Amino acid sequence: MSLGRQSCAGVGILLAALAAFPAMARAHDGVAKAPVGQSQRRSAHDRPFRGAVSLDVDATDTDHRVFTVRETIPVQSSGDIVLLYPEWETASHAPTASAVGFAGLTVTIDGRGVDWQRDPLDVHAFRIRVPNRARLITVEFEFLAPRGAALLRRDMVDVQWQRLLLYPAGWYPRDIPVKATLKLAPGLHAVTALPIEASLGDGVAFKADSLEHLIDAPVYAARYWRTFDLTTSPAQPVVLDVVADAPKDIAPSARELDAMREMVTQTTRVFGAAPYRRYDAIVSLSDELSPGGGIEHLEEGENNLPADYFTDSSRQLNNRDLIAHELVHAWNGRFREPAGMRTPDYNTSADNSLLWVYEGQTEFWGRVLAARSGLRSAQETLDKLALDAAVVANRAGRIWKPLEDSTNDPVYMAGHPVGWRDWQRREDYYSEGVLLWLDVDARLRELTEDRRSLDDFAHRFFATHGSGVTQTYTFEEVCAGLAAIAPEDWSQFLRRHLRTHDTAEALAGLARSGWRLVYDTAPSETFRQDEAGGSNLDYSIGLKTDEKGVVESVVWQGPAFAAGLAAGDRIVSVNEESFSVARLQTAIRDAGRREPELEFDDDGKRQNVQVHYSGTLQYPRLEPIAGKPDRLSALLAAR
Repeated sequence: MSLGRQSCAGVGILLAALAAFPAMARAHDGVAKAPVGQSQRRSAHDRPFRGAVSLDVDATDTDHRVFTVRETIPVQSSGDIVLLYPEWETASHAPTASAVGFAGLTVTIDGRGVDWQRDPLDVHAFRIRVPNRARLITVEFEFLAPRGAALLRRDMVDVQWQRLLLYPAGWYPRDIPVKATLKLAPGLHAVTALPIEASLGDGVAFKADSLEHLIDAPVYAARYWRTFDLTTSPAQPVVLDVVADAPKDIAPSARELDAMREMVTQTTRVFGAAPYRRYDAIVSLSDELSPGGGIEHLEEGENNLPADYFTDSSRQLNNRDLIAHELVHAWNGRFREPAGMRTPDYNTSADNSLLWVYEGQTEFWGRVLAARSGLRSAQETLDKLALDAAVVANRAGRIWKPLEDSTNDPVYMAGHPVGWRDWQRREDYYSEGVLLWLDVDARLRELTEDRRSLDDFAHRFFATHGSGVTQTYTFEEVCAGLAAIAPEDWSQFLRRHLRTHDTAEALAGLARSGWRLVYDTAPSETFRQDEAGGSNLDYSIGLKTDEKGVVESVVWQGPAFAAGLAAGDRIVSVNEESFSVARLQTAIRDAGRREPELEFDDDGKRQNVQVHYSGTLQYPRLEPIAGKPDRLSALLAAR
């Protein structure tokens, strides 16, 4: 249905009258209860904030996994004010800071209890009425940590500040000073990039800092911890803070530490002077933390890794660039941030359309820096890039959904399972971003007869020039930055990648770098570790299973799809023998002589199917193209 200009005006008057009705109907009790709505609740401005917020967090109730918060906010003006519970998390690029765990809210003004109202249209907004001459607002509440997230345990605590505070609407977070304290259970030691003012008998007091810096510097506290110096430039120290569930796991070898120091050196050679005062690479070694992976910040990185990351380092080939990835984010994402993602507060929607730069280029540099520093060997890096290339080459969803649209995925997919990963696509700006920036690097080398590369772009584009103040960038500025290295129509070049439905176009960087994707009958060790005990048969019959035969995913319209299998089914037998990963792989290897026959359980119903596939096992690897310049090896070589 479409509405003309006059119809829209009439509907607007009617809607305004209806919106006013609840406010008029409920104003008699003296409490402000008119819906706020995101567009009405505040207009954030860059302006002074009088006084400082006092934030006291008690993280000692590890039995019930409950954080207790007491917060005092200096009154800035009388009348109706709105306090916001942060909703958007910077690193997730989505409104993932749910208020589900926020409970027990009480509000007092100068010691006298007052009512509050949650806005029905904006459930992270709380309105209160402040009387004339009031001085202090005190809020108290609990945050009930989700059991699966393992944020509050006896031997380790993960303090995510955005879940543990309210903040006044109307100010930029960088303008609101916060003085925080953290109470911990006995025996726990805190690690964080936040400057510590004093160690208390039962915790720590932090120096006053802005709300922006506070939220960007979570605290890990652990019973078992060690700190290692990775500093390569005394003016900008870098330390590795390792916290663990067991002391035996904190065992990085001298070789590992040397490689990480070299990674810091190689990173600063690419990007130049660091934007941080000091950087804490926080590594939590635990099999309980959820989710795993990394979270970026300006002056620290959260790296949640398996408990045996150091003690069984040969089994960590797919985790070797995580610390490098988060370090690169200090420049790309935190110091320089896409303009659309630089929002005025933590409750305003962000424009994620440049995530292929923010995350994609950072993922690219993670691969490169791991190779240059020796965290991965050259062959291991090629094997990792083969995994990236195979994912990109087999994304059926590219037919309808280009990479450009995948930057919207965090907003509507976060927290939701994706049953058909290759058809729906999910955050492909990571793996496909690696291939995109590989093509950019190769094209820069091609245009300059191998004299210039993406190193030159990064060194210039992310230069701090002695400033620690966040700068933004736009698509046009990215194109201009590339053109400054080598003249080209970079807008057309990049948009071709972002909007293509052609797999060959998405893989163009491999060929331009002198390599191509091929398939072998035996997996690389990197691929084997990525299978995590199950079997990834995406590139043959088109499915993945765990070690018990439970189907984890099925390739859209592949042979297993055509046979009727779907995620969640359990394969019971293979060619009339009970299931095992080895038997399934043998059946695929011998499919040229006998098409595999599978019996599987679908919600209690047994089905026998024949999978129409006559090939063999296929595992991705990269091979050089004869006669073409090997620009990939040049890219991966240490500087």
